[in-house]
Amino acid sequence: MQPVDNKIISRIYGRGRGWAFTKTDFVADFDETNIHKSLSTLEKSGRIRRVLRGVYDYPRYSELLQQPVSPDLDQVAQALSRKFNWRMYPSGDVALNLLGLSTQVPANWLYLSDGPDREYQIGMQSLIFRKTALKDLGFTQHDSGLLVQALKALGKELVDDQVIEILSRHWSTTEKARILKDTRTVTGWVYSYIKRICSN
Repeated sequence: MQPVDNKIISRIYGRGRGWAFTKTDFVADFDETNIHKSLSTLEKSGRIRRVLRGVYDYPRYSELLQQPVSPDLDQVAQALSRKFNWRMYPSGDVALNLLGLSTQVPANWLYLSDGPDREYQIGMQSLIFRKTALKDLGFTQHDSGLLVQALKALGKELVDDQVIEILSRHWSTTEKARILKDTRTVTGWVYSYIKRICSN
């Protein structure tokens, strides 16, 4: 392997299995031509997988099935948002699934973004971006939008102590502090629950 290949695969391995990425994640440190060559070489060798045109992942592997599992669509969505410089967060059903509050895997992974309407087919699932007014995208942290969307999808009546406990375990103390600061402009009842989640 070439030195650039080694550096790029080292960075990919460092992010862990399931991470999705594009050339944009490497352009600050490497020449674009070298990135293209490296990603092509790494894909041919089976070290990474091509998910969509220009989007790759470091596949998660099932010991039980003895084969790679399907791409993590949330990781793919985040890779695309970095590539196109979109701000985005998941719709309610997707947020509930990502946070372990719903075991139902959505057939359509819908994200609200400030980019154009786009739709991608990945295996049997669709990854959909819907353009949304910028005023609704006031968060700087991905996790902030994730939490707010999950709470709104549940509704005030269904947020109980068990839900708060599940959500509280999802983030570290440092991450909670960032979310708390980032969501101060959110509707009253939602922020009151965020405070409880982030103080646990």
